[in-house]
Amino acid sequence: MNKKYLIVAAACLWCTFTSVNAAPVTLMLGNFTAGDKTGWEEQVFNGKTEYAFTPGKKGGRALLVRSAASASALHKRMIIDLTKTPYLNWAWKIDSTLKGLDETTKKGDDYPARLYVVMSGGLKFWKAEAVNYVWSSTERASNATWPNAYTENVVMVAVDSGDSKVGAWVTHKRNLRDDLKRYFGKDVESIDAVALMVDTDNSGQKATSYYGNIYMSSE
Repeated sequence: MNKKYLIVAAACLWCTFTSVNAAPVTLMLGNFTAGDKTGWEEQVFNGKTEYAFTPGKKGGRALLVRSAASASALHKRMIIDLTKTPYLNWAWKIDSTLKGLDETTKKGDDYPARLYVVMSGGLKFWKAEAVNYVWSSTERASNATWPNAYTENVVMVAVDSGDSKVGAWVTHKRNLRDDLKRYFGKDVESIDAVALMVDTDNSGQKATSYYGNIYMSSE
């Protein structure tokens, strides 16, 4: 082959490789701003939690979750390759925090917003190894962690806490692979499910929260 053609071919291959690798990858888990919760299933633990779509940010929609002395979860089972999309992205808003709780105890294990990331355990995500990102009602240091009151297999992480952001949308982006290595001491290449909750069954209180889109990304 002519040397000139070899150079051109190599350049084309390099451009294609660069273009493919430069394009960010997004994996939508919950397209709630479009009013779509396809693939999300409810599991009831105690009482009935309300799930409904309501107006959200910038003309879109949001998933409203309202709990009154109840606990249930929406979960989505899906094997997610963290080597391709390690970042978990979501937005949420709460109307109020809960009062007088010790969240390290079973009686105080209630949260106005929480998002589980499950490594194993199928539907029994509360018993599996999992990270639980929460909006803590107690004022805490950023990213404070503690063991779940019911199982040591779940690490609680306060990504928000207290009342300072109540009523405002808060957006989060977490490198799951890094978090799982930090909290469990192992390199995890995939997760099996995600779940969201607003639960008030232990305290008997009420909470209303809203979720925007939940998705994975490569960067």
